[in-house]
Order: sequence, then C-alpha cells, then structure tokens
Amino acid sequence: MKLRIGDTVMVRRGSDKGKTGKVTAVNPKLNKVTVDGINIVTKHNKPTAAKREGGVSKEPRPISVANVGLVHPTKKGATSRVGYLVKKTGKVRVLKQASNKEIK
Repeated sequence: MKLRIGDTVMVRRGSDKGKTGKVTAVNPKLNKVTVDGINIVTKHNKPTAAKREGGVSKEPRPISVANVGLVHPTKKGATSRVGYLVKKTGKVRVLKQASNKEIK
C-alpha cells in the first residue's frame, strides 16, 4: 500500500468528493484507508447492560484507496499518484505528477 498514516489525502470520488483529511488508519488487506472527517456514518446504539444509555453516534468508516489521492505539496487543490523509486539507500516514495519528487 502506497499511502501511510499521517498522509494528507483528497477524496476523488463519492459523496465527500473534494474534501481533504489526514489518514488515521490503513488496512492493506482490504485496500482501504480511514480518513479523519471523511465518510462519516451515523450508528444507532441500543442500550445494553454495560452501557445503560443508547443513542446515536457518528464514526468514520474506511474508504477505498482508489477513491483518494495524495495532496500535491506545491499545487493547490491537486492530487498526485504515488510511486516507488529504488535508490542505493533503499526504496523511496515519490510523486508521479511532480517528476518523481520525493515524499518526506
């Protein structure tokens, strides 16, 4: 998976299209990421013995990696794909739309 926790991404498709946020969780098996403030769903909770109060809560759900793009650091509002470049020191993540500029 080319996205990591802490990366700033923008949603490319879906109801939250155009919104940006930081990646808070990564799930490589499902190929999904959880982004802060994106894809918020409403969950109705029943009262239980442990929690006497039920109610409605809002929580973020994972979104497909294909629907988000890494925010380009220099171009405002642009996203970029991520690739790898093999150097003598090891593999480095690079921005594809910025002529292989390294990602810090």
